[in-house]
Amino acid sequence: MMNRVIISTLCLSYLLFTNLAYANKNFHNHSHKHDHGTIEVASFSEIPSLKIEIVKDSVSGWNLHLVTKNFKFSPEHVNMKPVQGEGHAHLYVDGEKRARLYGPWFHIGNLLPGKHTIRVTLNANNHDGLVFQGHPIEVSKNIIQ
Repeated sequence: MMNRVIISTLCLSYLLFTNLAYANKNFHNHSHKHDHGTIEVASFSEIPSLKIEIVKDSVSGWNLHLVTKNFKFSPEHVNMKPVQGEGHAHLYVDGEKRARLYGPWFHIGNLLPGKHTIRVTLNANNHDGLVFQGHPIEVSKNIIQ
């Protein structure tokens, strides 16, 4: 009987350990800082641009719409070499990175009451920030929850 308890405990411990190790390996914490570089787009044949629209959702949170020109969302190329005019976006709420955006629409959940700054940056496939004449291609807007 004692052997069954020991074996069961060891099996359970192994399963928990491997699941936690897998989860930690595949979990990406967006709250910490990354040291991404930048890519100057002034020499591109078509300069990417970004506008954002933020609308209060009728049920909860906010709906964020990214309006881009000369930029294609390419989630299938994330973490790969930069390609002119494609990539993804990064979403920041109050200066904290919250998500990668792989398309033009994103739902931001409810925020704490008060004023919040929503910032979106355009990024190359390798996460480098796109800049035009030294200025990041990004947009910030304030919302009040």
